[in-house]
Amino acid sequence: MPTSAPSRHPQPTGPAWTEEALDLLKLVRQLVTAELAPRVEQFESEATFPRELLNTLGRAGLLGLPYPQQYGGGGQPYEVYLTVLETLAQHWLGVAQSVNIHVLSCYGLAAFGSEEQRAVWLPDMLGGELLGANCISEAEAGSDISALRTTATLHEDRYVVNGVKSWVSHAGVADYYNVFCRTGSDGVRGLSLLLAPAGTPGLRPQAPERKMGVRSSPTAQIVFDGAEITQDRRIGRPGKGFLIATGLFDRGRLGIAACAVGLAQAALDYAVAYAKTRQQFGKPIISFQGIGFLLADMATQVSAARTLLLDAARRLDAGQHSSAAAAKAKLFATDTAMRVTTDAVQVLGGYGYVTDHPTERWMREAKLLQLIEGTNQIQRLVISSSL
Repeated sequence: MPTSAPSRHPQPTGPAWTEEALDLLKLVRQLVTAELAPRVEQFESEATFPRELLNTLGRAGLLGLPYPQQYGGGGQPYEVYLTVLETLAQHWLGVAQSVNIHVLSCYGLAAFGSEEQRAVWLPDMLGGELLGANCISEAEAGSDISALRTTATLHEDRYVVNGVKSWVSHAGVADYYNVFCRTGSDGVRGLSLLLAPAGTPGLRPQAPERKMGVRSSPTAQIVFDGAEITQDRRIGRPGKGFLIATGLFDRGRLGIAACAVGLAQAALDYAVAYAKTRQQFGKPIISFQGIGFLLADMATQVSAARTLLLDAARRLDAGQHSSAAAAKAKLFATDTAMRVTTDAVQVLGGYGYVTDHPTERWMREAKLLQLIEGTNQIQRLVISSSL
């Protein structure tokens, strides 16, 4: 029975892959083997958040890769960052998700904050000293952020925030929260972004949701009950919240696509290794057409998903990014992850269904990726609208 299997996709090439970027990827591969792979089963089964491991990744510079070096970021193209994310997800989706969540939590400040705000807060965020989260969704407002009802009323030099945010990843463990809230009229023009410290009175994380997968990363509601956030913590002008969220969604979908490719690659590698060693009728089961063709389809789908992801990443790096490209990558990669992890369980047969092998966990985790950062039905809506 395989215990692990190395990834089979080739060393990345292209203009983004400088010697520094290749050395970074080599370091990441060493870290995931030494630090992540030995711990994933315990942390996932116990639903324990791996904060110390994230601190280790922060010290290695992985929590601020796509941001400018002048603020403590890695200064790397998005293509490099997403490949790092894929590599993390091959060994532990929960950690890859946490890195993605944190990197997204830095976006609003990095892209829309004032120079003074960036100088004060961004270095600790990009260095991983502070862990972040985004508060966007509500019970009646998911992908339709124009329906957000959490309010922020300005009193003298501070906003008083009231409302409930749902499905907040890192709820209860984050050091700061990006709060998308209504500071003006109904609709998208009345939305703004506030950067709230975790210790803000009236900001109360609720009990974590009991999830089917990715249990090491807590998700919960956050109640805002008269929480006071000083005006200097508003990111961008009033009413810029929708524009910030749009950029956040596009980048978040690319991050989810990268995680999906990594998860699918892990399942493919494991299934191939198993099929080479499992004997039936005197020969390995990979030699049977029913298994061999199934693995061939899995490999083709993973390669196609990675290519679609890299195309979208390169568009972003070239300043030609589109929401449709991100939606296509997210849609195809997450559907591929669901299909490939399910087929990996099938290759292992009964062994694939028990917790002695990671395939059943990967299948549960893949389902999440079809839902978050906009369900795949929403991705189809984005794509069809672009046509």
